[in-house]
Amino acid sequence: MPERIRSTMPAAGSPVSPIVRGDAPLDVAETTFRLLTAGPEPLSIDGAEIGHGLPARRIPLHELAAILMHPSCSYRASDTVWRLLIERARTSGPAWVVGAAGVALPGLRAAARRLSRVHSGDVQAEVLTGFLAALRQVRPAGPRVVQRLCSAALVTARAALRASEPRRADVTGNAPGSAPPPAPSGHPDFVLACAVTAGVITAAEADLIGATRLEDTSVAEYAHRHGKTYWAVSKARARAEERLVAAIQSGALTDTDTAVISEATTTPGADQPQRV
Repeated sequence: MPERIRSTMPAAGSPVSPIVRGDAPLDVAETTFRLLTAGPEPLSIDGAEIGHGLPARRIPLHELAAILMHPSCSYRASDTVWRLLIERARTSGPAWVVGAAGVALPGLRAAARRLSRVHSGDVQAEVLTGFLAALRQVRPAGPRVVQRLCSAALVTARAALRASEPRRADVTGNAPGSAPPPAPSGHPDFVLACAVTAGVITAAEADLIGATRLEDTSVAEYAHRHGKTYWAVSKARARAEERLVAAIQSGALTDTDTAVISEATTTPGADQPQRV
């Protein structure tokens, strides 16, 4: 394997070091992934060990990624695969870290596209860094494993991107009951990421709070994007924010930006449901 590509692969179980920087980090990750899954001895898993309808043979990871994306693949099969991938990434060397990232590439690219609409900076590299951190931190026993991994990667990446960007200009003329987003210097997304790691809120709840409190996404827009009702999303956000504020008040979260998050999560939003 070329030395340049080898040097980008993080050691499994070790702290995340600066990884691929520069042009299209996810493309570089995909190239590395393809190298590892080609040839006479591709990186693979035993489908018979997984069960849940997977072919009962060795399955190269690039083929496995396609199987997991197919609508016929159940969540149980996906979760079982991802628990194995997480275990291998943590214990079996850097090739499996790259293998896990390669299988997750569709979700990581979607997260990068979403963030690039709002943030400048090296979006792909931050998403990849966030994913590698999530590989070490996520609890595999829970459901929807890959969704939680990708959501955690997005939350962590958004925090880093906001921290690296210049302070936004003050917003004037806000709608009644609304407030401008907290300045990036407060880094409230870091508190959300910390809360996910501490188990106070889920990665999906952090994404919901971050999108509707810290970005320009209304609850109605977020609900439409995720195929849910306004009230379901509003209640989900309220429940998550209650746990977050309680954790801040109890001292469970000690980040210096807790006051910013506390203010943001107790300020009523400007958006209201459409009455028809």
